[in-house]
Amino acid sequence: MTEQSAEAPTAPARRAAPTKAATVEKLLSRPKGATLTEIMEATGWLSHSARAFMTGLRKKGHDLVRECRTSGETSWRIER
Repeated sequence: MTEQSAEAPTAPARRAAPTKAATVEKLLSRPKGATLTEIMEATGWLSHSARAFMTGLRKKGHDLVRECRTSGETSWRIER
């Protein structure tokens, strides 16, 4: 019979993956903001889901600024 160590080896701590909401807020917090396409690609959401999330941010009190990029795309950003 072999003796086992009192301390079992521990697995490395896992970091929880960022939520989709946190990902979108991070994108919108950038100085250039984010386009609807960028939000959809980052989250896998459809356009209506991305727009609904932005509506939720407005209802929570965030100021969303809509801007037009030089490429002609519309982007949104959170005004700080």
